[in-house]
Amino acid sequence: MRLTAHGVLRDLWQRPKGRAGLVVLAVIVLLSLAGPAFVQDPAAIPDLEHGRFLAPGAAHFFGTDYVGRDVLARVIWGSRISLGVSALSVLLAMTAGTAVGLVAGYLGGWADAAIMRFVDAALAVPRLFLLLLLVAVWEHIPLVALIIVIGATGWFGTARMVRGEVLRLREQDYVRAAEALGGRRRRIIFHHLLPNTLGPVVVTATLAIGDVILVEAGLSFLGLGVQPPTASWGSMIQDAKSTLFTAPWTGAFPGLAIVLTVLAVNLVGEALQDSLTHSPA
Repeated sequence: MRLTAHGVLRDLWQRPKGRAGLVVLAVIVLLSLAGPAFVQDPAAIPDLEHGRFLAPGAAHFFGTDYVGRDVLARVIWGSRISLGVSALSVLLAMTAGTAVGLVAGYLGGWADAAIMRFVDAALAVPRLFLLLLLVAVWEHIPLVALIIVIGATGWFGTARMVRGEVLRLREQDYVRAAEALGGRRRRIIFHHLLPNTLGPVVVTATLAIGDVILVEAGLSFLGLGVQPPTASWGSMIQDAKSTLFTAPWTGAFPGLAIVLTVLAVNLVGEALQDSLTHSPA
C-alpha cells in the first residue's frame, strides 16, 4: 500500500484513538518547540536559599527542585531532548533496518542467510543488555553517540519484518513483470518494493518512538544517558528520587510527561495499524 501524508492524517483523525493521540502529541510537540521562548532558563537558580522545593503555585506552576530550578521549564526543555533522541534514533534504526531487509529479501541466497543469521543472533540478546554494554564504555556519553547507540541496537526487528514483506512482494505479478522486462534491481527495489513496504515500516517506527522514550529515560535515570545539567525527563526523575515523598512534584511531572507522550504515540501507532489493516492494498 502506498502512503500519502494527507491520506494518513485524514484517516487517523477519523479514528477516536488516532484523534486523541494526535491532539496530545501535537500539544507536547508544540510546547517543546515554542515553550522555551516563554519559560525561564531551566538552569537558572533564582534563589538558592529560599527558592528550593517550592510547591506548585502561581510563581512556579510545577514547583521548583532541590536547587530552586523551575520544574516546568525543565520539563519543557527536557521534552526537546527526549523527543529529539527518540525521533532521531528511530529514524536511524528504521533506515538501517529497511535497507538491510530490502537487500536480504530481494537478493536471497547466501546473502539472505548470512544477514538473517546475524539478525537472529542480535535478537537473541536483550536490547537493554546491549545498550548497557555499549553505554558503559563512556563515562559521559555524548548526546550524538547516545542517539547512534540506541539506533544501532533497534533495527533488527525492522530488518526481519521488511525482509518478510519483500519475500511476499517479490512473488507479485508486477514485480515478476518488471524483472521479465529487464528492469534493473535498483529500480525494482526503489520503485516497486520500497514504496509497498513503507506502511508496516511507518507503523513500526511510530510504536518504536514510545519504546525509545522509555529506553532513554531509563538510561538517564541510571546515570548512563543524558548527563546533568542538561534536562531530560529520565534525568529529572533520577534527581528527584531522594525527595519523592517530601517534594513529589519534582518527579511526578516529568513522569507524567513520559506517560502522556508514550500513550499518545502508542494510540497513534495503533490507529495507524488499524487504518492500514482495513485499507485495500
